[in-house]
Amino acid sequence: MHASYAEEGLRILAFPCNQFGGQEPGTDAEIKDFARGYNAEFDLFSKTEVNGDNAHPLWNWMKAQPKGKGSWLLGNNIKWNFTKFLIDREGQVVKRYGPLDDPVVVEKDMLTFL
Repeated sequence: MHASYAEEGLRILAFPCNQFGGQEPGTDAEIKDFARGYNAEFDLFSKTEVNGDNAHPLWNWMKAQPKGKGSWLLGNNIKWNFTKFLIDREGQVVKRYGPLDDPVVVEKDMLTFL
């Protein structure tokens, strides 16, 4: 999606996190090298905590938003890696997606804001 829509204003912000089964054990440099191997050109930030006492303030804010399928069920927690938030140009959370939500649905929703 990034390669297809970056010129139209899409920005993908990726935040590696090792709080889910130890799936991101590497250093920031190792994670970025791995992503480059898949031609990832989106913004990739340093490893971040998304749950618990040390959760980054951005994630605390996003999790507190009422948008998204299952938000009421998940509450103030990220259940697993690859949770996604669609944020509009005004900085408002439009929708929250779980790790297994169909990327086609995410893309369709995203296109309404480009």
